[in-house]
Amino acid sequence: MELKQFENTSALDNSLSAEVSERLSHAIEKHGKASLILSGGRTPMGFFHQLSQQVLDWEQVTVTLADERWVESDHKDSNEKLVRENLLVNEAHCAQFLSLKNSAETAVDGEAELEAELSKYGQFTVVILGMGDDGHTASLFPRATALASGLDLNSGRSCIAVTPTAAPHERISMTLPRLLNTERLIVHISGENKQKVLDQAQAGNSAEELPIRSVLQQSQVPVTVYWAS
Repeated sequence: MELKQFENTSALDNSLSAEVSERLSHAIEKHGKASLILSGGRTPMGFFHQLSQQVLDWEQVTVTLADERWVESDHKDSNEKLVRENLLVNEAHCAQFLSLKNSAETAVDGEAELEAELSKYGQFTVVILGMGDDGHTASLFPRATALASGLDLNSGRSCIAVTPTAAPHERISMTLPRLLNTERLIVHISGENKQKVLDQAQAGNSAEELPIRSVLQQSQVPVTVYWAS
């Protein structure tokens, strides 16, 4: 695991947006297309704003999410709403967006359709994950009944429905093997509390206790943590 530390979130946002735009541009030059998998929450807001202003061939970029709450796209808790309003503007307004929320009534009912959709994509270009104070990443929560399936590298699954034990809304989450199938893997965190969780995650080895360990301690793809105080 590589750790990149920044004095403040503005410096981190500038550096991260520069790296991501460069990698997307390189993938477009090489493959004619690129993909970017994001996480919601407050932490990436500044990064979204910075990235939205980067000049590249956004029409060839598909943007989607590592996880989503099973709510309509105009719901205040929708990650899709967050991304559309804060990233898919300015230069990035013409990027393609793949919604994880479909018309199925429940996330379980929507799994098969989303699996079929995700199967159209090969290796991702960039995956950016967050981390909760409880050590969850995407919607792979400690003690969730679907956690084992989500972390199983041999499951053959791209997504799973998740009902968190201590967070609102049913969710859909990409699985660990799908998230690791990427050219570039980044964990984006900020604040002293997240630093403590990161230290705790590095000190132990139970992914059931802190699911972020399954990302930090795997050997399939190098991972870089972007952290600002």
